[in-house]
This record gives sequence, C-alpha cells and structure tokens, in this order.
Amino acid sequence: MMGRLGGALVGAMVAIAATVAGAQAQDAAAGFPNKPVRVIVPFAAGGGNDIFARLVGNKVSEILGQPVINENKPGAGGRIAAEYVMNQPHDGYTLFIGASGVMSIAAAAYPNLSYHPTKTFIPLTMIANFPLILVVPPDHPAKNVKELVEWAKQHPDKANYASTSPAFTTASELLKLKSGMPGQMIPYKSSNEMILSVIQGQTLFAISDGPPAIPQIKAGKVRALAVTDSVRSEEVPDVPSMKEAGFPEVNIKLFSGYFVSKGTPPEIVAKLEAALRKAVTDPDVSSKLKGMAVTPGGQPGSEFSAMIDSDIKMISEVIKAANLKFEN
Repeated sequence: MMGRLGGALVGAMVAIAATVAGAQAQDAAAGFPNKPVRVIVPFAAGGGNDIFARLVGNKVSEILGQPVINENKPGAGGRIAAEYVMNQPHDGYTLFIGASGVMSIAAAAYPNLSYHPTKTFIPLTMIANFPLILVVPPDHPAKNVKELVEWAKQHPDKANYASTSPAFTTASELLKLKSGMPGQMIPYKSSNEMILSVIQGQTLFAISDGPPAIPQIKAGKVRALAVTDSVRSEEVPDVPSMKEAGFPEVNIKLFSGYFVSKGTPPEIVAKLEAALRKAVTDPDVSSKLKGMAVTPGGQPGSEFSAMIDSDIKMISEVIKAANLKFEN
C-alpha cells in the first residue's frame, strides 16, 4: 500500500516539476527578448555575410524591439565561430550566420567536424542564396562549356582550375564528373587571386562567387561561360545556366542563413523564426539583397533545414566520387 502511495507521490511531484518548468519556459518565451540579441558572424567585417547580417539585423531590431549586435569571429573558415555559438547558453540570445562553407560543405568535407548544421543547430531561415560563375580567359577559344570540356580533353596538360575553398573545388569537380573533362586544382588564398590567375592565363578556368567575378566579367577581363544554376542570373543575364549549357546536374548554389543552437526553447525558436522571416522578406531588405546579385530567402526553417541536408548528401557524393581530401 505504502509502495503504491509512494509511487503516486513521486509521480505527482514529477508532474508538478514538469508543469513548473513548462510554465517557466513559457514565461521566458513571453518576455523574449528583454535584452540585446547577439549575431555571431564567422567572417571578418566587410564581407558578404557581414553585410547580410547588418542589413537584416537592422530590420530584426525594429521587429523585436531590442538591439541586434553583430560580432565578427573569423577563423578556421568560420568553424571557430560555430563552435563558440554551440557552447553559449541555449536561450535564443546568441544567433549564428551560417554560410554554405561553414555548414553544408564543412559537414560533407570534414569527417571530424565538431558540429552538424541541422543536428547541433536549428536552421531558422535563409537570408539568400546565389549560384557560382564559370569563367575563362577572355581570349580562350572555347565559347561555351561543351567547347571548354573538349579543349581540356585535347590539352590535358593545360587543364587546370583555380580554387580557394572546398566550395569552389566541389563545384569544379562536379563539372569534371559530369563531363569527363580532366583538370588539376591549383590553390589560391583569395577569390581575387583566383580570378587574377584566370585573367593572366595561369589557370584554364575558375568557378567563382559573383562579387569578385562580375566586375571582371563586365570589364572584359574574363569571359563567363555559365552560372551553376538551372536558370540565368539577373546580374549576368547574357550568361547561360548550366542547364542551358548541357550540364543540368552541375547545379550548386551557396547560401547564408540564420541558425540558433539546438536546445533553445521551441517558443523562442518560433518567435525568432517569425521575426527573421519578416525581416528578410521586407520589401526594402529584399530589394537591397537583390542589388547584391543574390536571391533573397525567408522560407520556413523546416524548408531551409531540408535544403541543407540535401546539400550535404549531394556534396558528400561528389567528394567521394572525386576522392577529395580537405585539411581542417
């Protein structure tokens, strides 16, 4: 009899504790945020992700009614910042700007990565995504991607490409896998150096992000053969998509988005997601993002998460097929 009573008493106490904890969590969510929200940017000030964070952050601050403070923590390709955020209190007051290289590409490229984009973190919404651009020297005889592939096959000793990161290497290796073209990777320290190597004819091609490539394309210093998307880019409308070029499977876009640590109360996650989606889709913010040659995001966190998992799977398959190895 006493055993049954004792068990019932313990059960009741557990239920009361759970109710109290739930009420406290709801109270915390109801008052959230009641202090500044920090956004950790894993790259130096002035770069694309930093600009994204400041642009969207101003609108988020208006929506939440609290200051949004951006902090730059560069290092190790952004992984230092990711590890920093995952070790902060899971209270919604520390957000992370995660780019493709730090999230999906890192998860595929580094087997011993200390975090996972959708298991250690909760994707809240994408800020923007954008395709890469395949460029060659302006005087190269290849006028399209298929001609470039054939030229490389006929001149394997001159078939090389420039890269600065796993993102560009993966895109280039995907083209090789789908076309059968040869190509040796030549490493560079920055995107500007990578583009310069193409301008000077040191490399046959580069698959680059838009900001360093587009000014050189418009100046006639390099020639763009395709964008790594199924549709053309508004910024370079005369350049065909990889689908038009005959290689629809070479479809890679980089992204940047907001994340929060797993373990953050669901009510706070929901409030953050709603505020961030509202900020990204704000007409003024969206217009300014488009002016940076990117496609604005703002989709639900569940869609963003599914996209990241799909990216990891695709990139992992490329890395395995091409037998790529990346150093941490």
